[in-house]
Amino acid sequence: MDALWDTSCITASTNDVKHMTSLGLESNINNAATERVFYYHRGIKNKDIDAPILVLIHGYPQTSFMLVPPLSQFIMRALSLISSLQVIPRLPSHIPLFIPDVPGYGRSSPLSGSHDKRSTGKAILQSLHFLMNSTEKQTIVIAGHDRGARICHRLAVDQASVPHFSIRGAIFIDIVPTSVQWKSFGTAAGSVGSFHWPFLANVEVATHMIGAQGGGVFVQTCLNRWVGKSDIGSFSFKEHDAVKVYSDSFKYESVIRASCDDYRAGAEEDIQLQDEDQKEGRKVDIDVLVLYSADYLGKRYDLQEVWQKWMGKGKLEVEGFGDGVGHFIAEEAPEKIASAIQSFYNQHA
Repeated sequence: MDALWDTSCITASTNDVKHMTSLGLESNINNAATERVFYYHRGIKNKDIDAPILVLIHGYPQTSFMLVPPLSQFIMRALSLISSLQVIPRLPSHIPLFIPDVPGYGRSSPLSGSHDKRSTGKAILQSLHFLMNSTEKQTIVIAGHDRGARICHRLAVDQASVPHFSIRGAIFIDIVPTSVQWKSFGTAAGSVGSFHWPFLANVEVATHMIGAQGGGVFVQTCLNRWVGKSDIGSFSFKEHDAVKVYSDSFKYESVIRASCDDYRAGAEEDIQLQDEDQKEGRKVDIDVLVLYSADYLGKRYDLQEVWQKWMGKGKLEVEGFGDGVGHFIAEEAPEKIASAIQSFYNQHA
């Protein structure tokens, strides 16, 4: 699959990179073609790290650029800055960050094989390990939204066998377990609301249809369906030409195909492994914070009840966000999300 990767996607437009680096992040844009996974980072290169690295993973149909609003709020909160106007923030040096484009999305190369969550999570952490250039086992806290949260869920279950890293805690943003999500298709409303799941899982059909319509057009359709009803949240979500960043990334067939394969794996390998986990009693043995939209996911599920069934020794916290916030919580309610993430991180640092 990676033979289809058009590396021109890395430097076709770099306005998003300029903005992310203005927040104090570094990127590997000059080496992304050889390293295969594009990422931003802060405070973790070639040095001993005492604090856990906070790994932030985006979802569909986005890129690492989705972290701009919460990162800005996270930085402001950490530095005790309060401003509603222009702020030139700095990331606190004691909180290391690693923010990748998920393999196959954005500037990252598709995997050569399946985009199942175990393989994708492994590729992301391998890139982090390579960046660290250390033989010491490093502690991390993982947080993900949407598909990124599903990667985090897989890593959380596998945490005892994850090489090079000790996972202190995990944050899942606006998801239920994959097998639970598929069961929602037993209702007409569930099928209509999540139409893209079975559609994208048919990789060849979806890739050609999305390409024929225009990847950017399809992305904008999805984003408009899933964003909330709050004017403030919608404005925050669209700041810094974010919609254009995501739409432009889907101009490339490799991104369309890889993202579809992500959903195919969700219908095959991922759900099969989750069913085996439940049968064999493999649960999440680290602490988990679940953040969700009360108007989006909260209307369909009791998140506390759902996730408790998947927990082992770990402690579960659940927090909902109302006031018209939609699926893109991190961008629609960045201050609240930043507060929740920082609080959980501090508890596990």
